[in-house]
Amino acid sequence: MRLVFCGTPEFAVPALLRLHAEPGLDIDAVLCPPDRPRGRGRQVLASPVKEAALAAGLRVYQPERIKSDSAFDFFRRIAPEAVVIIAFGQIVPARLLPLPRLGWINLHASLLPRYRGAAPIPWAIARGESRTGLTTMQIDAGLDTGPTLLRWETPIGPDETAPELSARLAQAGAPLILDSLRRFDRGEITPQPQDHALASLAPLLRKEDGRVDWSLPAAQIYNRIRAFQPWPGAYSTFRGRLCRVWGRPSPAPAHPPLHPVRVPSLAPAAPGALLQTGRDLFVACGQVTWLHLEFVQLEGRLRLPAADFVRGARLNPQDHFAVH
Repeated sequence: MRLVFCGTPEFAVPALLRLHAEPGLDIDAVLCPPDRPRGRGRQVLASPVKEAALAAGLRVYQPERIKSDSAFDFFRRIAPEAVVIIAFGQIVPARLLPLPRLGWINLHASLLPRYRGAAPIPWAIARGESRTGLTTMQIDAGLDTGPTLLRWETPIGPDETAPELSARLAQAGAPLILDSLRRFDRGEITPQPQDHALASLAPLLRKEDGRVDWSLPAAQIYNRIRAFQPWPGAYSTFRGRLCRVWGRPSPAPAHPPLHPVRVPSLAPAAPGALLQTGRDLFVACGQVTWLHLEFVQLEGRLRLPAADFVRGARLNPQDHFAVH
């Protein structure tokens, strides 16, 4: 079977390597976006998929836009039997969809039709889901609306972060996409239409998604801390500066705080109020719940254990986190 593989991030790499190692499959080319400036130094870097493809000796094609005429000519010339597309980051134009005999086969990191969109893993965690999974499907002109092939389901660990879950799903996705290709080619799978009435969306993350709303219960805030790693992170405002936070739900402090720190107009348990007990720092959350802070990082500073932050900040009665 002659394939073209389209992908960008680390999530797609295990599937690329698994398909490349499979006897009887021939990856004619790997498509990924052009190299872009990334990171704080804005250094131009290749995507993880490009790096993996070059290391495996595969041909790489990097169109600026997959909807371009040159990309259309490329696919028509190669004439693959199937295109595997995983987290590519661009919408495939309708004129490309019928070119491969088996269509465009996608590995999506959710149990479709739940969490359609660019960020299914963080949004499943942020919204408190206890289970998630993978779905393979034939893509159509919609956003993750195509008929499905196979599914794989797994629990989400109560403390599992988005990077941890992503790595686990990526490994599980490699054999799933291979099985989907093989069985679909043999006629053992009939694509099943999705029930659109059950659909939910997982849009691209924005920086503002990471801002903590302290009026939410601590368990929901913890879900968002786990979900929005490494970006945009969970952050609030402290003394007028952005401040990233890490922590987990906790019972109320067992003893009266040694140094209650709160705005005078706030009750001790008002959302955003800070309570310090020795070297421990707690934040009051909605529904009279508490988040025990573990690490704090002021904008432009290093990440510190909460105890070191407490010692250096010299908290005073006017200090608190902005509620929104």
